[in-house]
Amino acid sequence: MARFEPAALPELLPVFYRRLFPHGAYGRWLGYGGVVKNYFQLREFSFTLRDDVYVRFQSFGSPQELERELHRTNPYKIDIGAVYSHRPNQHNTVHLGAFQPQEKELVFDIDMTDYDDVRTCCSSADICSKCWTLMTIAVRIIDRALVEDLGLKHRLWVYSGRRGVHCWVCDDAVRKWSPALRAATVEYLSLVKGGAETVKKVTLSEPIHPFIRRSVSVVEKYFESYALVGQDILGSPESWAKVLALVPEDIREALQAEFPKKRDSVHRWELLRGRMERTRKQAAAGKGAPCFADWEVMLQFCFPRLDINVSKGVGHLLKSPFSVHPKTGRISVPLDLQKLDQFDPFSVPTISSLCHELDAAGAAEEQEDGAGMEPEPEPKRRARGYKRTSLAPYVRLFELFVEDMERARRGELLRRSDLQGDF
Repeated sequence: MARFEPAALPELLPVFYRRLFPHGAYGRWLGYGGVVKNYFQLREFSFTLRDDVYVRFQSFGSPQELERELHRTNPYKIDIGAVYSHRPNQHNTVHLGAFQPQEKELVFDIDMTDYDDVRTCCSSADICSKCWTLMTIAVRIIDRALVEDLGLKHRLWVYSGRRGVHCWVCDDAVRKWSPALRAATVEYLSLVKGGAETVKKVTLSEPIHPFIRRSVSVVEKYFESYALVGQDILGSPESWAKVLALVPEDIREALQAEFPKKRDSVHRWELLRGRMERTRKQAAAGKGAPCFADWEVMLQFCFPRLDINVSKGVGHLLKSPFSVHPKTGRISVPLDLQKLDQFDPFSVPTISSLCHELDAAGAAEEQEDGAGMEPEPEPKRRARGYKRTSLAPYVRLFELFVEDMERARRGELLRRSDLQGDF
């Protein structure tokens, strides 16, 4: 893969926006089938330009106008905001207080830095294949709840380009949700409470909610390989002291005496888990109270950590899919939930690698043309640029997402017309 150098962005970005960015599907997504006549025109976009110049409250008359502006300015980063009551680029001309956000997708932002207290392999903006499992678990837990618990359908999960994931929930009804409804949803999906000074961040009590039970069953699939082997959370007296601080005192003392006799984190965890399961069996037989400290540990170490402000604020901006990360050069690409466990953030194409692939494809075509093959017209060749690069499967995922929304919208229109015909 071609090495990315941030200094090369000014020469790479024009190629990216002209030949690689999926303008067609992008415009169809944010237009939502013309659900409201001027829906796209009321959408806020913000661009981060060279030298950290930040431009907010931009809006465009059509996806084609947005495309022309991307070609002209070549932003380092694109953020998407709300659909407003008035065109965002005219917000200064509107009476004070009249310019208000009306609609936006329900969004989630999950950032690896929020797990720094429970990962030992990396910290801050750094990630590795070991801690990336936390993002896989987060997507699995949140996505299952969105579909099965909340009945939502159109979810676009996107890799941020560096150290996290974003989710865009695009159902028609959800885009109209109030900040209170959005905040209530994030509250439902949150279990880890308290800042850096809080030792015990997850506390469970009976009856255990089905959402928590299902979340524990997701974490269980990854816990041994991620926490016990990869992070080795019970590997030394210093590390197991952090885990035992989350266990009731009477059980903690017994485990502290037993842990040194066990070979590794896996065997120490088996011991801890066995003690907890014993309390639950005894409680089921009417003797004493059950203890869920093993579940609490699993959830504190692995449960998704959401930024509530990003989700509840209708006017909050979030980085756009297919934006280039200016530090890593990686493209913010959709995630395939069917292959989530195989996703590797380090194999995501960078703007450098894509431009290199375009050059290689162009050179190969020139050779074919020289061998007597009929060359394609230049505009068509340019328009299909991403299809000849490793960005193609990600664009196809995005197109399938948009097509699925369009199908659902057509189905809903047919259903409504059938209902009207019954009267």
